[in-house]
Amino acid sequence: MFSRQLAKNLIGLRQCHTPAPTMSQTVSTQRHGEHVFVITINRPEKRNAVNPRTATLLVESFRKFEDDDTYRVAVLTGAGGNFCAGFDLSFLAETGAATSDEGSTMRDLIAGEIPGLGPMGPSRHHLSKPLIAAVSGYAVAGGLELSLLADMRVADDTATFGVFCRRFGVPLIDGGSVRLPKLIGLSRAMDLILTGRPVGAPEALRLGLANRVVPTGQALDAALQLADQIACFPQDAMLGDRQSAIESTYKPTSLEEALKREATIGTAALRRGRAWDNAKGFVAGTGRHGKFDEPTSKL
Repeated sequence: MFSRQLAKNLIGLRQCHTPAPTMSQTVSTQRHGEHVFVITINRPEKRNAVNPRTATLLVESFRKFEDDDTYRVAVLTGAGGNFCAGFDLSFLAETGAATSDEGSTMRDLIAGEIPGLGPMGPSRHHLSKPLIAAVSGYAVAGGLELSLLADMRVADDTATFGVFCRRFGVPLIDGGSVRLPKLIGLSRAMDLILTGRPVGAPEALRLGLANRVVPTGQALDAALQLADQIACFPQDAMLGDRQSAIESTYKPTSLEEALKREATIGTAALRRGRAWDNAKGFVAGTGRHGKFDEPTSKL
């Protein structure tokens, strides 16, 4: 979950390190339809590499998504044919001097000394609602880690995933070493983490790193279509199932505890939602025979 204090912390960091911008915002947002929030990283000249200002804007954008109940699903993408090439190493090089105030603050950020923040912005947070990453071109290093923040990744034929920071001695510090093994398994994750090799879209799909692969230039459209579908479902039960799946995957627990937690979350969702009314709709014919093209969220 996001708080205003987190955004203030990162705004302060940006002001310490980055002069007032003279160009357009490096992150843009827009509403798609009624319930989908689109966040676009807009630094195409840097392959959408993230500097502190961009990280700040990402945090603010995700906070807006979390705080607005009319948004049910977010889509994260990058402008200009790339998703994100990671953290801006030119900034890291400029602020890495051991004696500089900028270098000291940056090291605090990397080490987690600034609560809730990571170099890529929102990557150390847990979102309460679904996020889909629409990936074209490079999603590497910290960009890979941002894509792993998403519940699903829709990639086009040009997509390349990889721990490219391996070449420069920069570690995975935005959730990559935690999320990647959980998503694709430890052995496969070690292959990527230890070698830093590029992974194209077809292999990413086989590994489970990508959930969908579409033709070049269609990742965003496909992600928006998927987001629209997810937004149409009754939300309480879906969000409860999502939360239970995440908790059982990431929290140290026994199978018995995980099943008990699933029951607790599911019961609460049933009490909040309209499952009983929706069941009546099913009996009346809505959604029968596996049909997903009939809206159920308003039953």
